[in-house]
Formats: sequence, structure tokens, C-alpha cells
Amino acid sequence: MKIVVALKQTVDLVEELELNDDGTDVEREYLTFKLNEWDEQALEEALLIKDASGADVTVVALAETDVDQSLYGALAKGADRAVKLTGDFEAGVSSHARAAALADFLRSEQFDLVLIGVQTPEDLDGQAGVILAGRLGLPHASVAVAVEPDGDGVKVSQEMGAGVTHELHISGPAVVGVQAARQAPRYVPISRIRAAMQAGGIEEQPAAGADAKAGVTVRRMFAPESSSHAEMLSGDADAVAARIIEIIRERGALRS
Repeated sequence: MKIVVALKQTVDLVEELELNDDGTDVEREYLTFKLNEWDEQALEEALLIKDASGADVTVVALAETDVDQSLYGALAKGADRAVKLTGDFEAGVSSHARAAALADFLRSEQFDLVLIGVQTPEDLDGQAGVILAGRLGLPHASVAVAVEPDGDGVKVSQEMGAGVTHELHISGPAVVGVQAARQAPRYVPISRIRAAMQAGGIEEQPAAGADAKAGVTVRRMFAPESSSHAEMLSGDADAVAARIIEIIRERGALRS
């Protein structure tokens, strides 16, 4: 089985975010980027399939900020091949453009399964996997919490509402959006990542189709406004209780 895992860089949310001058995006120049956490889950699921059945795993990503670190990390964890699609992606790329570039790459590849994170912090609707499957004309399943070898295909477990899990069998090429792997993503020591860097191994190909128009256009973004503050209550229990009642009455939630 040949598996392709699509990886994406996202802003490290421990950073303080600021809007750019025209208010259409975050200011990216001084931010740190890391591998999207859901793509990390997709990679782990691919490596679990490889451990169980000897599958071949290829990781592919657009040439976004700090992407080499993520690709070398994937190789150090056990991926067999890493491909970087080159282009001008430093300012970010829409889900449509990402899917178009990935689809163009995949049309020249032989694969049985594409795994991609179910969403990213910038794309909470999980569009990239759906758009990719549509461009390739392939079946798609999403919100997967397990992808396991199953005869001539894979068994996909999907998390539904109310804690219900749905299982389906997929044979032939397909795209699966992974929400969680069957185990936590494996740790890889920095020494193995450095060894992967010294060995090289990242292939570069120009990204085609990445000029696809986005489904939506961001006209303006706004930082959250601070409209209230916390009041620290002090004193004994009776004084604190009296102040709480007073606050509730001030808010109109309690009548005398």
C-alpha cells in the first residue's frame, strides 16, 4: 500500500498574534510556524499502517515557513519520502489553492490512500481534504479516529455525534481526513531529525495549480475587544457573599 500524507504549517498559537496593516491577515513576519496538529495525527496513523503492513509513506507539503523542519521530522519518524512543492507561499495560501497544488502533484503519483488532517486552526470547516477529493474524483471520508488495513483496502472509523463510532470499508484510492490517530504521535529525538537533515532527502517540485481562486475572500479582520474586567473579592465569607449578591442585582439578574 502506498500512502501520501499532506502536511501544512500553521502559526504556533503560543505566539501573540497581531493583524497586518490592511487587517486581512495576521502579521506573519515575526511568527513561529509548526506542523498542523491534525496533520501530525494523520502522519502517525500512516506510520501505524506502515508498522502493521509495511506500507510506503510519502509526505508532501507546500514550501511554507519552516516546512523543512516538519518534513525532516516526518522522515525521522519513519516516512519513506518527503516532497516539497515550491512556490511563493510565505504569505499563506487558501484551501482551494492548497488542494489544487496537492491534486496536481498526486495526478503524477501512484497511491492507494491520501491522509490529511481534518482541519487546521485557519480552516475549521475542514475544506482542504474535501476539495482535494473533489478535484481528484475520489471517495472521501472525514473525522476519522482510526484507519486500519482491511483486506484490499482500509477500515475507517469515524466519530459521529453522541459518542457513536461509524465504521466503513474503503477500497481503491481515497482521501481520508484524520481527526485523531489510534495513539499519540510518536516522539522523535532531535538527534534523529539532525541525521535526517544531514542525509538530505527532501525532493523539490514546482507547485502547479496553486493560483486557484479561494472560495471566500477575507475583507477585514478585527482583534477581540476587551469590554469587561475581573473584580477580585476580599473579606470574610459574609462580605464576599454580600458583594456577589450586589453584583447579581446590578446585572439585573436578581430582584429584591
